[in-house]
Amino acid sequence: MPAPAPPPPPRWRVWLLPVGLVLTALLLLHPISKGTPVKEFSYSAFVGEVTANKVASATITSTGSVTGKLHSGASYSSQIPTALNDTALSPLLLDHKVEVTGTNPSTTSLLGLLVTFLPLIVIVGIFVWIGRKSRKQLGGGLGGIMGIGKSKAKVYDEERPTTRFADIAGYEGSKAEVMEVVDFLKHPGRYAAAGAVGPKGVLMVGPPGTGKTLLARAVAGEAGVPFFALSGSSFVEMFVGVGASRVRDLFADARKRAPSIIFIDEIDAIGGRRGPGGFGSNDEREQTLNQLLSDMDGFEPGASVVVMAATNRAEILDAALLRPGRFDRTVEIPLPNQRERLAILEIHEKGKKIGPDVDLGAVSRGTPGFSGADLANLVNEAAINAVRAHRHVLSMDDFDAARDRLLIGRRDASNALMPEEKHAVAVHEAGHALVAVLSEHADPVAKVTILPRGAALGVTEQLPESERHLYPESYLTDALAVRLGGRASEILVLGEPSTGASNDLASATDLATRMVREWGFSTEVGPIGYGPEGPSRDNPFAGRPYAEETQRTIDQEVARLLREAEVRATKLLGEHREVLDRVVELLLERETIDGADLAAIVGVPERRADREQTWAPRAVAMAPASSAPAVALASPPGARSVADRSPSPTPSAG
Repeated sequence: MPAPAPPPPPRWRVWLLPVGLVLTALLLLHPISKGTPVKEFSYSAFVGEVTANKVASATITSTGSVTGKLHSGASYSSQIPTALNDTALSPLLLDHKVEVTGTNPSTTSLLGLLVTFLPLIVIVGIFVWIGRKSRKQLGGGLGGIMGIGKSKAKVYDEERPTTRFADIAGYEGSKAEVMEVVDFLKHPGRYAAAGAVGPKGVLMVGPPGTGKTLLARAVAGEAGVPFFALSGSSFVEMFVGVGASRVRDLFADARKRAPSIIFIDEIDAIGGRRGPGGFGSNDEREQTLNQLLSDMDGFEPGASVVVMAATNRAEILDAALLRPGRFDRTVEIPLPNQRERLAILEIHEKGKKIGPDVDLGAVSRGTPGFSGADLANLVNEAAINAVRAHRHVLSMDDFDAARDRLLIGRRDASNALMPEEKHAVAVHEAGHALVAVLSEHADPVAKVTILPRGAALGVTEQLPESERHLYPESYLTDALAVRLGGRASEILVLGEPSTGASNDLASATDLATRMVREWGFSTEVGPIGYGPEGPSRDNPFAGRPYAEETQRTIDQEVARLLREAEVRATKLLGEHREVLDRVVELLLERETIDGADLAAIVGVPERRADREQTWAPRAVAMAPASSAPAVALASPPGARSVADRSPSPTPSAG
């Protein structure tokens, strides 16, 4: 059980500081009154008062101070100048019957001490209060500013997170690798008997939202050892050396509790590669990284401290951080496949009322490229959509609306189109859809709509027949034709193109450029892969990795591929002009048609990824509003559209 929270301090403590300041000001600015007013006499006036028989008593100190009372009862004070050395004063006082006494200087009273030392007490109190305040804010340790270099890691020791590996769907291979680390720390003897040495560091790499931090929480829940968790940004401060101090303190605590696990989330915040772009040895981030490298490779023998880290930008990490002896095991956590997406959806549906028409298998097949976080958000958006409709049971329509909301944007009923604009959008989307249906290798069309949604005035959705890992040239060539189908339809039917094809052109140009420059789909350039243009991991200052003449050839080949794709799209639409007109009319009539309607109009069998597939697809084509002319089409390998947020797989040789 956690320790009970301490009681709040009494309210009167809050008033101590302001009351002390007020008392100090009053004591310093206003002398304490003694009740009876005191008359101040000069020495000559004092002698005159004695001669006139007005003085009743006189008290003289060794310093020459004279105080006493007059016969009238009033008090007085005076000062005898020691330079006069007046021997006639004593007989004068005695002749006029003045009661004379002598004293030494009086000791300081308690009130005087209070007046003297109260300002100092108040100042010391202010510093003590500031020190306690900063100690709470900076995490204790030495207290206040002196504790700023202490580690900010959250320690899970006796009490650990409740997440377990059973709570994480899919990723069986990744979980097995990570579980080996936990098993090594819990049973080191079994590995020592076989002569095996456990890893010192495990780096989890994957796209955002794939569950790297969730997997680390499961490790903390499964492990029977202390678990130190913190973010990479916790080491970064404006003061040079603070991050390195926190790294030292973190590893010192971990060694004291060995065997133990250290988890650093978003390690790229401190683990970026070093180079001439930094500020040398005085750079705070570089000093922090140097200290991390030293501590990871400087474990005491048998210390049994394992460092786990997570990042989605492994390409920027320093090479020294990834070598064996530091992070000597890399665990890839990719986007989930269809089976894993189904398992993730089943986990997130718990606690929600799902209608009988909901087929999570269909939802999982219709969400290729979704991460675990995307799927969680999808289920939550479906629940929100049900609440908007005053229902508490989720239907398939809720999942459909939620997916469109995440991919394209909300339904914009206020973005009304003029009749000629609505007709132009219908022509554009019909061109995309018809070219996709007539192209042998293109992904099947699942839905076409001209209802404005988000930045899109119209949407053509396509669903891949399978989750591809390799993309043949025939598929990419058809993808180019589908992208340019909207523009070709506008030219064929309306007589001129519009700005709605701008994003089509941009995505088609990007795909054609990669076909020529990276994948060798050009006889003129040849089987040469130049890779992405600009800085690379090995050379952060690199520019274009080829000559100007090569760039001219690449531009010519890209233009050739795009012209051929447009000619092919125009030819297909021209040969099926009557079908194109019927699709346009049906869109204007219904505003939304599905793949079955389109296949019936064209007269071809409906193609689907799965014969049980009944739900919306992943890739999107959009004809956007004129205020932001852009079009996004079916997502090719590596291409991203406004509507398609997840990365598509890049074709590779294996």
